[in-house]
Amino acid sequence: MKFFVTGTDTEIGKTTATCALISACVARGVDTIGLKPVAAGETEIDGQWVNDDVMRLMEVSNPRLSSNQVCAYQFRTPCAPELASRLEQRPIDREELLASVHKSALMAKAVFVEGVGGFCVPLTQEWTTADLAVELGYPIILTVGIKLGCINHALLTHEAIISRGLKFAGWVANEVCVEPNFLETIQTLTTRLNAPPIATIPFTEDVMRRTLNAEIDLDKFLYS
Repeated sequence: MKFFVTGTDTEIGKTTATCALISACVARGVDTIGLKPVAAGETEIDGQWVNDDVMRLMEVSNPRLSSNQVCAYQFRTPCAPELASRLEQRPIDREELLASVHKSALMAKAVFVEGVGGFCVPLTQEWTTADLAVELGYPIILTVGIKLGCINHALLTHEAIISRGLKFAGWVANEVCVEPNFLETIQTLTTRLNAPPIATIPFTEDVMRRTLNAEIDLDKFLYS
């Protein structure tokens, strides 16, 4: 059981959604891991540079993976991966990245691979996150940050997924701010995407609390 988690944009809660799904699977007794092949933006903690998303995925995964097993390419600069790669003079090697994902994916029954930024973000001049998703071929879970404008972004991203022949496994509604039309927006997207969300995540200031508060129906997609 392998899935690729993408989003309508950056900073819309892909990692929160991925952590919530991993935690729900682990609670069911399923060995589950989260991978993020490319991550940009690191913070120095106790003398070590770490990416927050990678650390969160490590914390909820079972079995526990190392930072390098979770993420093949971590960049210190918080910007688009292609730009970070050029600034730090570390090109992203497509074969190396794919090999890392496939090797780590052998370590658990359920695997969630999280993309970086939106669905079509460039990783190199010739290769995008969408291309990575196609090469992996995993069913796609779309994270939608519920806010003004998200319906258009969700429908465009869904169209991009389907046009590439990828299976749409479902979507996650993540309230990234206090949105007065939260339920109405979910209802509209349920109709337009022809599927209810597999998870809804109400907004709270505490990011970890959002993961715990997520309402998830694993049977909608995991065992179908």
